[in-house]
Amino acid sequence: MPPTLTDVFGLDAFKVISLTNALQILPFKPTRIASMGLFEDMGVLTTTIAMEERDGALALLPSTRRGAPANVQGPQKRRVRNFTIPHIPFDDAVMADDLINVRAFGSADAEAGVNAIVNNKLSTMKGSHEVTKEFLRLGAIKGIILDGDGSTTLYNLFTEFGIAQPTQEFDFATATEDVKGLIIAVSRVIEAALGGYTYDHIHCFCGYEWFDAMVSHDTVKEAYDRYKAGQFLRDDNRKGFEYAGTFFEEYRGSIGGQDFIASDEAQFFPVGVPGLFKNFYAPADFVEAVGTVGLPYYAKSELMPMGRGIQIHTQSNPLPVCSIPGVLVNATVK
Repeated sequence: MPPTLTDVFGLDAFKVISLTNALQILPFKPTRIASMGLFEDMGVLTTTIAMEERDGALALLPSTRRGAPANVQGPQKRRVRNFTIPHIPFDDAVMADDLINVRAFGSADAEAGVNAIVNNKLSTMKGSHEVTKEFLRLGAIKGIILDGDGSTTLYNLFTEFGIAQPTQEFDFATATEDVKGLIIAVSRVIEAALGGYTYDHIHCFCGYEWFDAMVSHDTVKEAYDRYKAGQFLRDDNRKGFEYAGTFFEEYRGSIGGQDFIASDEAQFFPVGVPGLFKNFYAPADFVEAVGTVGLPYYAKSELMPMGRGIQIHTQSNPLPVCSIPGVLVNATVK
């Protein structure tokens, strides 16, 4: 007798541990920030993290098990804040009709066929989680972390800790504007905020209008006029170039029609500072996850009412943060 839908989904391959492992290893097309390796991933045992402000910097405190002794604030610590880690669930379903006569190509193995369908679902769902995490990471780079709706503020790191948001205005419409001098001024602001910390380089994600205005400015064009026989002036430089000690690139990304970075703005930040950018993961709200360190993704399935299909549930519980918001300089066009 061939296996029923309930029989197939009762196998270990479709239980929470196996599905979660499958979701973790599924390949995805890296988004820009993920591909930079800018954020250090760290799983925690709880749904909140504590951060302290000390001399303008945010020190990350280790999480503890619920009911365990709390972190002790010593006399040198100034202020501690708790941050609740966002919970981002996403559901889909495999309906009974999707599984009629299903089998893997060249095989009568029902489990393999169903597994292929589930993996396709998981791959699409993971892609949505990845885009959402990219948006949250960019919020941490900007110092203002917005929810996935693109408008609700989850955390403003500047107001949370009473730190003024560093800004710099560029007047690209004025031919005599000292663009190089302004960029160096931004670098000095970042270096002052870093204090004794070293960095590899300063990076700048640019909106398309800001980027176009910069590369079209006379002082920038003149700086590259003789570079490789004028190659800079002929090429499409949106993927990035170095100028005045900073690497500039046009950032592409939007959600719901809203650009991740406003078209007339740019965001400066340092790269290569240990512990500056971290992504915390809380455990899932599953019984199986209680007392375990949070993972980037979770997946679970259960039979739908009347046996009409299987509901697939995925979730991620990420909170990306910047531990020194004073290094995040927002640039606008005058």
